Amino acid sequence: MSTFEVLGMNCGHCTKTITEAILNADQSAQIETNISSKTVKVSSTLDSNKIKGIITEAGYEVRSITE
Repeated sequence: MSTFEVLGMNCGHCTKTITEAILNADQSAQIETNISSKTVKVSSTLDSNKIKGIITEAGYEVRSITE
């Protein structure tokens, strides 16, 4: 599972947008979002760079990635 720090993720709409964007690319992805820590944890067949790109394309800045 990879962890991403997502700047600007501060509400339910944000988490829904990010979750839907990732699921559009990998329907079997498992996603956990945490608004208070601004983190998104993803278990997916996609690599971390692809997920980072998806989050960026959804309109959010990804500050750090941990695998």
